[in-house]
Amino acid sequence: MSAVLRMLAWLLAIALVALPVVAVLNGWVGAERWPLAKLRVHGEFKRVPAEQLQKALLPYAKAGYFAVELQDAQRAVEKLAWVESAQVRKKWPDVLEVSIVEHKPFARWGADRLLSEQGRLFALPHGLEDAPLPQLDGPDAKTSEVVELYNDSRALFAPVGVDVRKVAMDARGSWSLALDNGTEVIVGRNDARSRLSRFARVLPQLTRTQVPIERADLRYTNGFTLSWGTPPPATKQTQDRT
Repeated sequence: MSAVLRMLAWLLAIALVALPVVAVLNGWVGAERWPLAKLRVHGEFKRVPAEQLQKALLPYAKAGYFAVELQDAQRAVEKLAWVESAQVRKKWPDVLEVSIVEHKPFARWGADRLLSEQGRLFALPHGLEDAPLPQLDGPDAKTSEVVELYNDSRALFAPVGVDVRKVAMDARGSWSLALDNGTEVIVGRNDARSRLSRFARVLPQLTRTQVPIERADLRYTNGFTLSWGTPPPATKQTQDRT
């Protein structure tokens, strides 16, 4: 037998051995013999509909145990609303396992997104348009800074019985707040915490007259300016003479 024929014989033998393996790994054959027939989900599973999860994984499960693309399946699950992260595994002989971590909303972000407790932005799901969440806003890369000032400002105003409803940073890095008593606070770009601290300390004295403060501009070195609203109507007092 010539060298060329021996080489062809070896290549044919290798092909006959390798081809079935390649076929199984690519799902050409074996999907029916080794199907992924069961779906097992781990973790909190409150907001992600089971139907959506099954629909996302079905195209990958059809390939069978040996050919399933786990990374592609994981990315498909992570695209679902409310899924913050996912991990997809397979377990012999026919189980596809999924571990899910759902988003836990912390605040609104801008007009149409939410910020999770882990600091990730995701689309506002249907049904949460009126959820009682604080309103935060700013450049997407500044989420941690916005959350930090929100927490700091809440701690500053809590002793005077006022809560913070909104914190925003504009594109230039300038801060503004909205308090639950209706006051808009313009902070500016520099020394935001020290300015807020100074304003919070004197707020009880400013509100003794019960005239609401509509706007407080803190962008001054040694003080701030105030815009006052309309005082509440006087209540008529009656005396019981019985």
